[in-house]
Amino acid sequence: MSVHIGAQPGDIAERVLLPGDPMRAKWIAETFLQDPVCYSQVRGMLGFTGTWQGVPVSVQGSGMGMPSASIYTHELINDYGVRSLIRIGSCGAIIDDLNLGDVIAAIGSATDSNMNRMRFDGLIDYAPVADFSLLRTAADVADRRGIALRVGPILAADAFYTDRPDLYDSLADYGVLAVEMESAAIYTIAARYGARALTILTVSDHIKRGEKMAADQREQGFSDMVRIGLDTAIA
Repeated sequence: MSVHIGAQPGDIAERVLLPGDPMRAKWIAETFLQDPVCYSQVRGMLGFTGTWQGVPVSVQGSGMGMPSASIYTHELINDYGVRSLIRIGSCGAIIDDLNLGDVIAAIGSATDSNMNRMRFDGLIDYAPVADFSLLRTAADVADRRGIALRVGPILAADAFYTDRPDLYDSLADYGVLAVEMESAAIYTIAARYGARALTILTVSDHIKRGEKMAADQREQGFSDMVRIGLDTAIA
């Protein structure tokens, strides 16, 4: 039993989807999984285990930002033996040719966090990247399902609100697709402890155009992302 999850040994599957929002974890479990059971309500960060196409899969809320995501990623791997983690979340697009509802798979995650600089004594800018086997599987799954999947780098930002939106323009010039707040930490910790990780995102906001999904659009519009994540997890 870990400090922040509190599940019993065997409660959590080796394959876990990681939405940031615990209520999204609940929605995913109740909408997509067969016979979901809630194994944790610690701090309101809900976790569920059920099956997808007969294979055990868990869904665990991870909170907002890299500090919170780091805790859940570390404990899932080291206390519960999780081997595959797929972040399922929303993002803000920063390039012109993405639209609301588009689905992204993050091949790598730039970050403005000092997390990895501290790990390497400020000497190395470690590049957190997705597990290639999960990424390739997600691309194949999306193709089979007829879902357009954009693959590219993203930014994991420490702050939701920024005083430097001009930096997003520079990042877009270098091919960065979108901004979220967790993936660099998840990729780094999974690599450190020999697990596999991938981030799949739905564009809920377009930062440069000021567009936003309504609440009902977010629920309905995230289904493609979740199905890709579930199929990838059990492949």
